[in-house]
Amino acid sequence: MPAYSRRHFLTGTAAAAAATALSLGSSRFASAAALDRAVAATAARAVRTAGTTLEQAAMATGSGPYKRLQAGPGWPLVVRTDLAQAAAARDGRRTALASFVQFTDLHLADTESPVRFEYLARYLDSAHRPQEALTVRGASSLVERVNSLSGGPFTGSPFSLVMATGDNTDNHEQLELDWYLTVMSGGAITPNSGDTRRYEGVQNSGSALYWNPEASFQDSYKAKGFPGIPGFLSAAGRSFNAPGLRTPWYSTIGNHDDSIEGALPDLGLLHSLYTGDRKLEGIDDTEAAKLADALRNDPASAVLHLAKLLKSGGPVRHVTPDPRRAPFTPAEFAKAHLDPARTGPGPVGHGFTDSAVDSGRLYYTFPVSDGVLGISLDTTNPAGWADGSLGTAQLKWLESVLQSRSSRWYDADGRVVRGGQSDELVVVFSHHTSTTMGNLLPDPHHPFEKRHDGNELVALLQRYPNVVAWVNGHTHENQILAHGHATPERAFWEINTASHVDFPQHARIIEIADNGDGTLSLFTTLVESAAPYATDFGDTSDAGLAALYRELSFNDPYAVPAKKLGAAADHNTELLLARPGR
Repeated sequence: MPAYSRRHFLTGTAAAAAATALSLGSSRFASAAALDRAVAATAARAVRTAGTTLEQAAMATGSGPYKRLQAGPGWPLVVRTDLAQAAAARDGRRTALASFVQFTDLHLADTESPVRFEYLARYLDSAHRPQEALTVRGASSLVERVNSLSGGPFTGSPFSLVMATGDNTDNHEQLELDWYLTVMSGGAITPNSGDTRRYEGVQNSGSALYWNPEASFQDSYKAKGFPGIPGFLSAAGRSFNAPGLRTPWYSTIGNHDDSIEGALPDLGLLHSLYTGDRKLEGIDDTEAAKLADALRNDPASAVLHLAKLLKSGGPVRHVTPDPRRAPFTPAEFAKAHLDPARTGPGPVGHGFTDSAVDSGRLYYTFPVSDGVLGISLDTTNPAGWADGSLGTAQLKWLESVLQSRSSRWYDADGRVVRGGQSDELVVVFSHHTSTTMGNLLPDPHHPFEKRHDGNELVALLQRYPNVVAWVNGHTHENQILAHGHATPERAFWEINTASHVDFPQHARIIEIADNGDGTLSLFTTLVESAAPYATDFGDTSDAGLAALYRELSFNDPYAVPAKKLGAAADHNTELLLARPGR
């Protein structure tokens, strides 16, 4: 039997939805009442597709090198039966258990910071993006989209929370963290640093390496069809009021929230350069290749090499110093979330407590809904490199939490263990995925503690049937993996969502429902920001800039949008799963 099938849901009137249900055949339903319930559920679902990629999704148009975007058709629901079979009548009898939203990889970037290496974009596509001056506005537009939705499209349940699964900032600067907290909680933002009356980054440097939108000369981006946009940079740095989420929200930390450019260990060697007045705008190919190689293979030496280049390399631009660019520590990350001015819709601390500030331990539990527990992990490795792992102390803590919320589980030899009387379904959140947790370098703060990879974490989670999903980011790609097991209740789904800095700039709605037949359904629905698809290069309003953010990301010459987009089975899905036994 195929692992999945496609089901299209209409976005028209209730009558059209009823016709769709009837076309499935009344023989599927035990009674007329059951058929009526199915028709009503389908009609409601047809209305609730609005604002999601079930209704419409960005689509490229045009024949030139620079593609314009327009509204394309919605994507169908893909029913995945990798882990459990789908009973025919489940639509009419399911019960909603949870409904929430995942943000990931917002990468709110201080593009004028001295400690950035945009000149490595040809080696590392994340080093520079033509749209990055608009990250703050793009994230705020995503908040607007979530605020406009009444709940999950399949269960109708209001969202209980939004979880941001890391890389909330781009270069773990205090200013970027302030922007992130304001985007999430609401308030006035000026997405500019240094001299806030002007832009002092690479996009008005005059270098042909970068897109210079306000200049008339032909840079390498304009040669690929990028437009000139007078006033773009001043508009990008203009103050605006972020609406903030209306839903409680939580944060998970990512490698870009923990290290320099998400790859270099923060050893304190570059702090004066962060807040200084020298910004390196380019280096020769030989030095660029050396630095790129060091970033991949020897993070500590890369820090020293970068410091040397900033002091003696060229061309160097003098920028306005800004103490707000100083990097934050894990404890400061937690403390900032506890600021009463950032409480927003709650909860206080957004997952972090005074204990997290004192200890620097950024992993915690929280309620997703009644009967569903969330566990937020810290998979970053302070030793550097982009990929992650877990320390032994955190792994033991995780196992103790799983045991405290389970009446039964399996030991390492596959034997059933009876525990307490309480049971909760569990959703695990982290920044890294199971396949990007191979960074086993010793943590410099705990050099004798063993590090554990993604395979170990999968094996642990499979011992606890209450674990139904692991939700993460980091790869900037949409990908959903089925972690199967010979004992069906020991299987779970891994749900990886694309970033909101690179195209396709997605967030994801996740709904959990009990089908009343021994299975659960996890619905995953992708959403885009509230920005319009069509752009006018002369429109530098907030909505116009958010639209440009999406279109520029699609045209980034160093990105591969098709790879990040994922396949249909990674988009809008119904993921079937055996309900844990008792």
